[in-house]
Amino acid sequence: MSKNTIDDNTILEALQSVNDPEIGRSIVDLGMVNKINRKNGTVKIEIKLTIMGCPLKHRFEEDVTAALMPLEGVDKVELSFIAMKPQERANLTKKMTGRATSEMFDKTKAKHVIGIASGKGGVGKSTVTVNLAYALKDAGYRVGIIDADVYGFSVPRMMGASELPTVIDDAMIPVTKDDIKIMSMGFFINEDQAVLWRGPMLHKTVVQFLTQVYWDNLDFLLIDLPPGTGDITLSIAQTVPDAHMLVVTTPQPAASGVAQRVAELSKKANFKLLGVVENMSYFTAPDGSRQNIFGEGGGRLLSTKLDQPLFGQIPLETKVREGGDMGQPISSNGDSEAAKSFKEITEKILEKLKNNK
Repeated sequence: MSKNTIDDNTILEALQSVNDPEIGRSIVDLGMVNKINRKNGTVKIEIKLTIMGCPLKHRFEEDVTAALMPLEGVDKVELSFIAMKPQERANLTKKMTGRATSEMFDKTKAKHVIGIASGKGGVGKSTVTVNLAYALKDAGYRVGIIDADVYGFSVPRMMGASELPTVIDDAMIPVTKDDIKIMSMGFFINEDQAVLWRGPMLHKTVVQFLTQVYWDNLDFLLIDLPPGTGDITLSIAQTVPDAHMLVVTTPQPAASGVAQRVAELSKKANFKLLGVVENMSYFTAPDGSRQNIFGEGGGRLLSTKLDQPLFGQIPLETKVREGGDMGQPISSNGDSEAAKSFKEITEKILEKLKNNK
């Protein structure tokens, strides 16, 4: 094809493979390709951005150039940008959701919503959440996480995610890390900043995370709940009436007794109890022996009281803590005993959900 015969349709066909880096859909399908000009081997593309301050402009430049340069007759690619008008953003929202802005997000857009709960802090709820997310993703599922522990958010650090979510009118585009979508208060305030909110503000924030975020038809939305039985858990139960609850405990019987209170709340708040996970269950010494540092039997006891399965016991490993500190959860790249435990727990959860249909 010569420089004089390359046409707009050929260019648009090549651009079909270029996705908006935040929304994850083709810029052609989203109507973001505004103008195409061709002259003497130079192709000029004008892209309509949702906002001019888009932090990922360089990705558009890299991806559009990579898509067009292999075309015969293209010697150079130049990009320019303009901002969408309000009506254009509204049209984009409708393309994304199938609804007008005023009607959108009356449900979470996920096949399965699972709240990860505990009766007290420090049992590893967030660790379980992020590692289950990676195990589900590796099993081929589309996964998202809501870090609903507004006062004690930790998911962004544990996953090594620090970007700001994109806001388009009334919709928020979640941050994506390793193909897992994430929304957390930690994206909006400094890690060491205190959140001084009472019930109404907490309710509003969590409901926004559930209803005004573009989750885009996930298979699983995991919600890292705050410890205890407070307002946030009730808000989620009211907003997602068919959500499941996975209860995390540690081995000591006292911890399982506290966790039982959360499980009892699930019945009153219309959560469907899914089962129990015991974290920090044992330590494997260098000689191969197991040491029950935090006692034993708590997970099994809670499982029996709730008449729900104990999906697994996660060992106490330094690598689990190191992975969380470095933003590389152990299930994302490890074959340790703990990583295998998360995989087995995930398989058992999938089996129970399948049998409950």
